[in-house]
Amino acid sequence: MIDIHSHILPSLDDGANSIQQAIEMAKQAQAQGIYAMAATPHHMNGSFTNVKEDIEQYIKELNQVLNEHSIDLNIVAGQEVRLYGEIVDDYKKGDILTINHSRYVLVELPSDHVPAYTAKIFYDLQLAGVKPIIAHPERNREIAANTNKLYELVEQGALAQLTASSLTGRFGKNIKKLSEQLIDHQLVHFLASDTHNTTSRPNDLQAAYQTMEKTFGMDTVYYIQENAETLLYGDTVYAEPPSRIKKKKFLGIF
Repeated sequence: MIDIHSHILPSLDDGANSIQQAIEMAKQAQAQGIYAMAATPHHMNGSFTNVKEDIEQYIKELNQVLNEHSIDLNIVAGQEVRLYGEIVDDYKKGDILTINHSRYVLVELPSDHVPAYTAKIFYDLQLAGVKPIIAHPERNREIAANTNKLYELVEQGALAQLTASSLTGRFGKNIKKLSEQLIDHQLVHFLASDTHNTTSRPNDLQAAYQTMEKTFGMDTVYYIQENAETLLYGDTVYAEPPSRIKKKKFLGIF
C-alpha cells in the first residue's frame, strides 16, 4: 500500500514530536503493508512554516534512520498546503512541494468553510500544470452540510483524499456515513492515513481498506489503491465522473 498523506517528519508540525515517535509510526505503517509514504507536513498553518528545502533534507535524514533500523518504508516528499491567495505564484516560483515531485499537490481547506476563491485558484493551478488534491473534505463543515460544494470542485477537475480514520469510524458516525457517500458518488479518489502519531491519530489505512472492501467490494479498493500508485510513479490519475449526493425527502419535501 501507498500512503499519500502523513505527518511523520519529527518536530516540524503537530505530527511526530521526536525521531523515536517517527520510527514507531514507520513501524506501524510497515506492519500494515505500507511500503511508501508521503511526508506532508503543514506548509503554513498557525505557528508552523515548513519550506521545501527543509522538508527534503528531513526526509533524506529520516530515510537514512529507517534504513539503519531495517524498516522497509520509503518516505517521499510532499506538503499539506493550506489554501491561500498566492499559492499559484509560489508554485511557479518552485516554493511548493508536490507529492513525490509529481503534478499533484495536497491542498487543505479551512475546517469550517470553502473559500469563495477556491474554484478560481484550483483552475489557475491546473492551468499551471498541477492538479489539486483536496485533503480530508469529509471533515470540512461546509462540505458536510452541502456536498455540492465538493461536487463542483471535483467536476471542474480537482481530486480529493479521504482520511482512513473517517471511514473506520474513529471520527464518529456522521463522518463515517458521509465518507461512504463520497466514495459511492466518486467524490474521493485517494485514501490516506493523515497519521500524526501511533495513538490518538494512528495509521488506520489497512483497516479502512478492509471497511471499504466490505461495503463497496474489491473493485473500489483496487481503483483507490491504483490511484495512489499512479500518482506516486508520476502518471496521470484518471478519475471516474462524479455524481451529486441527493438529499433524502422528508414528508415528500427536499
